[in-house]
Amino acid sequence: MIHSSELILNPDGSIYHLALQPEQVAHKIIVAGDPDRIATISAKFDSIECKVQNREFITHTGTFNGQRVTAMATGIGTDNIDIVLNELDALVNCNLQERTVKEQLTSLEIVRIGTCGSIQEHVPADQIVVSTHAIGLDGLMNFYDFEMDAEENKMFEEFKSQTEWRDRFNKPYLVKGSSDLIERIGKGFHPGVTMTANGFYAPQGRRLRLLPRHPKVNEDLRKFKFEGNMIVNYEMETSALYGLSKLMGHKACTVCAVVANRYANSFSDDYKPVMNKLIDDVLERLTA
Repeated sequence: MIHSSELILNPDGSIYHLALQPEQVAHKIIVAGDPDRIATISAKFDSIECKVQNREFITHTGTFNGQRVTAMATGIGTDNIDIVLNELDALVNCNLQERTVKEQLTSLEIVRIGTCGSIQEHVPADQIVVSTHAIGLDGLMNFYDFEMDAEENKMFEEFKSQTEWRDRFNKPYLVKGSSDLIERIGKGFHPGVTMTANGFYAPQGRRLRLLPRHPKVNEDLRKFKFEGNMIVNYEMETSALYGLSKLMGHKACTVCAVVANRYANSFSDDYKPVMNKLIDDVLERLTA
């Protein structure tokens, strides 16, 4: 039995942060950091069953192409992904009333639609990146019983060697996304390794008034190459999404619209049409 201090429920029986009941979650889920993006996604549904909001977590569940789909706002950062993934998994794989893990487990398909910054010249603003792997600078998975497999560890060791990653930063980790879901969702997009940063400014090499400890981090990351893989972009959620999904038995994929190209120091004039097309593509491919 899972203690009430571990599996926390609201007075109505919904799970603590998401404020959802199990029947309000579909097995195909689109997550986005921006709360406003959820209404844009659900406006394309054929029908909407429910809308739930608690704090920054907004959930709309409905149907598209005859299949149930949930769109959920996570907010920014791997700390929020930690909440969202654990509570989504509890909703489908725990009996909330009995506080026990179900014998028959459910695997979710989770696609993150986000924005990112590219560090490569060949991936300009207004293009789409699909994350084949994520390197987490956040440290979240170091708190779980998580171990990189042989393939991930081999790439990770090359990353540390080629970039001369310093021990004084957070201990990073590398995790691969779901090959099946990435193949279905990412057709025609730029594949690449994603850096998941634990901040927007110095952790991504930005400088306003404060000097980053590693001011040439993007130059170092840009040089990394391993068996046809290269680091393409920065964002702030994918390493946790991929790591937790792997441990829990879910499939995860991230696709991001490039809004900034850090190589050219340019920013998209208007990325909303690109994002709207990306939402259409993900909905069609997820429900195909």
